[in-house]
Amino acid sequence: MSAVDKAFHGLRHMIATGRLGAGERIPPEADLCAELGVSRGSLREAVRMLAALGVIEPRHGSGTYVSQLRPEDLIGSLSLTLQLLPLPGLLEVYEIRRVLEAHVAAQAAARATPETVGTLFSLIEAMEATEDPTEASDLDHRFHAEIARAAGNPTLASLLAVFRARSRKYQVFTLPEGPDLRRKSDADHRVLATAIAAHDPGAAAGAAEAHVAQTERWLRALEPPVEDEGA
Repeated sequence: MSAVDKAFHGLRHMIATGRLGAGERIPPEADLCAELGVSRGSLREAVRMLAALGVIEPRHGSGTYVSQLRPEDLIGSLSLTLQLLPLPGLLEVYEIRRVLEAHVAAQAAARATPETVGTLFSLIEAMEATEDPTEASDLDHRFHAEIARAAGNPTLASLLAVFRARSRKYQVFTLPEGPDLRRKSDADHRVLATAIAAHDPGAAAGAAEAHVAQTERWLRALEPPVEDEGA
């Protein structure tokens, strides 16, 4: 085990066992280095790694603290690795996404307010009106994010946002078949929103699962290239 790994796992153990609690300032560098048997450089690198994961928060002029360890924030850090998935790996994740999207749709149907329903149909109308595939993708993301928000579990919403972020890098709407696929997708959205508006959890779950499964079939069949963020 390298010195950086030793420092990383040492700090992680302190947090996991509750020795360092959420929001607590971590001990001075000299004390930690002595306890863990590592150099300041190795400790600082471990702190940077944990900060990237949302576990530790360096605060300028104040010190370094354990984050609030909110599950939705820690789940969000999965994007660091899930954003690297090639299409075959992403398609494996779709099995999880089908289950979770169905669950949050059912919860949203049980809890949706008139404001939520209004937002969903406004997003659908905007999706149907736009000719820009990029704008359509953004609106699609906001539509599903609103359903997840309405379900009332920020951690699930965060996890699904991570899944969708990678999915959006494989765009089927920009392909020659895109316009037809968008029309089908928009129709699916209306079925889903209508079930939520009717406060029908079973219908909402079925509509969400079918919609995600359809997207998965398109990705398998069409194998779109991943978008180049630097382009």
